[in-house]
This record gives sequence, C-alpha cells and structure tokens, in this order.
Amino acid sequence: MGSDKSGKPAPEHWEHFMHVADVGIRGLGPTMEKAFEQAALALTAVITDPDTVRPRKAVEVRCEAPDYEILLADWLNALVFEMATRGMLFARFEVGIVDHCLAAKAMGERVDVARHRPAAEVKGATLSELEVAHDTEGTWHAQCVVDV
Repeated sequence: MGSDKSGKPAPEHWEHFMHVADVGIRGLGPTMEKAFEQAALALTAVITDPDTVRPRKAVEVRCEAPDYEILLADWLNALVFEMATRGMLFARFEVGIVDHCLAAKAMGERVDVARHRPAAEVKGATLSELEVAHDTEGTWHAQCVVDV
C-alpha cells in the first residue's frame, strides 16, 4: 500500500480487514474525502458487489461531529440508515468535509435481490478500530468495524 513505484501516493481504494466477530472496512485515498468515499464503498461491498449497483438516484447526506473519527462513524451510519429506510444500495459517493462537517451525495438504486444478491445486512458502524489518519506517504486511511 502507501505509494507506487514512482513514490506517489497509492490510488484511492477500499478493502476489508479481519475482525473477530464482524467486518472491518477501510477506505484509502489521497484526501480524507476520498478515504471516506472509499470506506462507504467498502460498506456496500459487505452487502453486495458494488459493480452491480447503478448510480441512478442521488441522496444527500449531512453529518457533523466533534472529530473526524466520529464523523466517519456517523457518515457510515447515515448510509446504513438511508439504505434501510429507502431500500437502496449505493455505489458512488461525493464527499466534502469542512472542519468537522460532512456534506455528501450517495448515488445508487433500489435493491434488486436477483441482481444484487445481498450477502449480509450491516446493522451499523461501531467505534471498534475506528481511525482516520494520514500517513507519511500521503495516503489517508478511514476505517472501522461494522456490525453485521
């Protein structure tokens, strides 16, 4: 991870990490906003293959928190809420963060069980292994464990 052969920060991406009972999600990117977007994509990937979700409808999400770690958990929990109440999945995100306020668009579509084949239901983001950090190679990391 970290940087490519040229020494530039690695491109943004998401990944899962091992956790005893639930699923760890991690977003990485050149900015905190991109890391939050990738963490959201990792959240979707717990449920379904994000490539099967079409960005047909945009939903506005706003959060405010005392620090960036809580902001990440609030962001992910807001997405869980929107997915549950709207019957949607999201696979594209545009996040803006100013101070400790997040304004975002989550783009997705209604769940199609036959096409999306949901594998798990995410109940929410937890404070376990919650971290938002910037490494010395220029990559932002945004991670936590989600309860499934």
